[in-house]
Amino acid sequence: MLNIVSILIGLFAALLALIGLIPLLGWVNWFMLPVAFVGLVIGLLSDSNGGRNFNLIVIVVGILRLMLGGGIL
Repeated sequence: MLNIVSILIGLFAALLALIGLIPLLGWVNWFMLPVAFVGLVIGLLSDSNGGRNFNLIVIVVGILRLMLGGGIL
């Protein structure tokens, strides 16, 4: 059950990350990262690794986008 919740939170964070990939909307990733970290923690509490791994990928994409944009753009 916690794995499904983690995946749902990860999907919401991934949607925010996709919006954050648009030029000049990179600041959305600052709101996406805490959501993905909550999904990661819930994924760590579950028995399965799917939600945890998905949230880790979303976090990495968000961090890379923030690094490319200088943290703001």
